[in-house]
This record gives sequence, C-alpha cells and structure tokens, in this order.
Amino acid sequence: MTLDLALLEDFRALAETGNFSRAAALRHVTQPAFSRRIRSLEDWAGALLFDREAHPIALTPAGEALRPLLADALRCMAEGREAARAAAEKTRVTLRFAATHVLSFGFFPAWWRALEQEAPLGAVALVSDSLQGCEQLMLRGQAGFLLCHHHPSAPSRLDPQRFVAQRIGGDQLLPVVAPGAALGPRLPFLAYSPESGLGRIVAAALPENLARRLDPVFSAHHAATLRTMARTGRGIAWLPESLVAADLADGSLHRAAPLAADIVLDIRLIRPVTPLSPVAEAFWALAVRASPAGGLG
Repeated sequence: MTLDLALLEDFRALAETGNFSRAAALRHVTQPAFSRRIRSLEDWAGALLFDREAHPIALTPAGEALRPLLADALRCMAEGREAARAAAEKTRVTLRFAATHVLSFGFFPAWWRALEQEAPLGAVALVSDSLQGCEQLMLRGQAGFLLCHHHPSAPSRLDPQRFVAQRIGGDQLLPVVAPGAALGPRLPFLAYSPESGLGRIVAAALPENLARRLDPVFSAHHAATLRTMARTGRGIAWLPESLVAADLADGSLHRAAPLAADIVLDIRLIRPVTPLSPVAEAFWALAVRASPAGGLG
C-alpha cells in the first residue's frame, strides 16, 4: 500500500499524547476514524507501532525505531514545502530598482509606462537615492537594476567584470540661471554633493578654464534642490534638461548663453552579469529590445 503523508502527523499526535481520544481531537477526526488510520499506518509498516495495553499508550520497539525516521520525514516535508513556496515566489519576484533621484521622478515613470505597453511587468519596488547609495544597494544585492546618468569622463564605480550596462535614453546637463542673473568673472555655483552622480560628472566634464571661474555657494544631493535655488537667483547650476525643460519654456530659468558648456549624457540601466530571476531576465530582454541605438556600454 502507499503511504498517506497525513498518517505521519497521526503517528506523531498519538506518540505525543498517548491517548487515542486526545490525538483524534488534535487531528480533527473522530476516534474510530483515527484508529483506522493508525491501523493503516501499521499495515504499511508491517508491524504494530503502539502498545494499546499500556496506559498511556506507548510505542512498541518497532514504533520507537520508526519514530525518528518519521520525524525526519515530516521535517523534510516542511522544508520542501517552504522551498517550493520560495521558488514560486521567485517567479513572481518584485523587480527591484535603485535609481538616482532625478531619474526616479523625471524619467522612470514615462519609461516604465512605455515598457508596460510592450508586455505586462508585474510588481516593482523603486529606491531613490544618490548614485553612491544606489551603487551600494547593487553591491549588496538589494537591487537588481540601477538607473543612472553616465558620461565617459566619469565612469561607473561598479566593476565592469561584475555589472553590465545598457543605454536606454539620453539627457544633457545645461548651465541655467534665473532671468537677469549677471555672469561676471566669478560665478556663484550651485554644486552637487560628492555623493551625487551628477556631481561626479560635472566635476569631470567641465572644461578646466570654466571650472576655475566657479565659486561654490551651495551644494545638495538633489538636482531638484539646485533647481529651486537657481530659480530664486542664487547662482548657476548644471541641471538635466529633462528636469528644467518646463522652466526654460516658461522663462523661469534661462540658459547661461555665454557658457558653451552643455554636457551630453546617456541614461543607463545597469544589472549584475550573474543570472537574475526568470522575471528579471525577461524584463532585461524587454528593456534591451526597447532601447534606442547605442547598445551595451
């Protein structure tokens, strides 16, 4: 006969209680039905497992020999069930992104909507942070994908042997000021903090003769904060066109015209080279197919 796995739980209940009535109640069956199930287990084992003459009911030598094996079987079943659930959960895995602040707000929503028109993407978790913070999330395996700006003068600090990048869009940093701002020999500079990826790019990409004219008067992680400061006339900032397009259109910011110092950027999606979950791999393939010309970087 085949073994009904529920009988293992019946065996454990009777071994622990030493009483048919209490064991049947624990297993939510009548006592006669429970007795029949124990006999079925004994038929499978080919030996009596319980001494029914003892008070409380005790295991026979055959039952004692079988007890640790059945306990191991129950433990393995529980572990197997958890492993199966974990594997199933991986197929429904939430896509986890780390994205720099400005791309989280200005680029990600429209990009995501465009990808969703190609295929259903499921759940997503997005952490918005400085580039330094995003890189740490990737290194710790707490995000599967990183969305960031890139310029060849400021290469990623992620090891290219461990991570691969795909160009998924473009942007540029424009020098902008409030209307009427005077641009003298020394320029009040609204700077990015050292943790900022855009800060790395500005520091690396600005011509040296221009960089020497900058007088830092304020710094912040967020391009949005620098935008607010620039709009109030506090100085010049190099801000993503994607962030300030509306300000340039309505005149609340102007390009600092005498400065020919636009910085052309890629927008990149970065992932580990090691395999991801099937859902994440399918997403990566979709993102690569939907990307503009430019390929892997």
